[in-house]
Amino acid sequence: MKFDRTDALCGALFIALGGFFAYQSLGLDLGTAFRMGPGFFPLVLAAILILLGAVILIQSGKVEGEPLGPIALRGIFLILPAPIFFGLTVRGLGFVPSLFFAALIAAFASHRMGPLMAVLLAAAITVFSVLVFSYALGLPFERFGPWVRF
Repeated sequence: MKFDRTDALCGALFIALGGFFAYQSLGLDLGTAFRMGPGFFPLVLAAILILLGAVILIQSGKVEGEPLGPIALRGIFLILPAPIFFGLTVRGLGFVPSLFFAALIAAFASHRMGPLMAVLLAAAITVFSVLVFSYALGLPFERFGPWVRF
């Protein structure tokens, strides 16, 4: 029998998450389609997530999948902490240093990234983001926070 374990796991995860959010939204007032309550939209999104999970789960039985490869632990331990670091330090360090170090942390998730290239990439991302968000869009954020001011 053909079976794709990865797609089956993904579909089951979608169904479980959709069920969790559907259960949570039932505690809120649903309202009607014309006068939606705060629980209506989360319930609809949860139903769509459950439906997509069911489709993926059914499709997993029709196709034989590739075996699971090794888990990229380096990516998990370097990409996931980058936005957490940014969120925790953006008020203290400011936008520029926080973004630079977050991009630098995430850059080392690749085995092919060397230190010089990682610094150049982080600097390019930082310059581009400052140009777009600060100058082009005019967003009012501190480029350098109180932790780096003298």
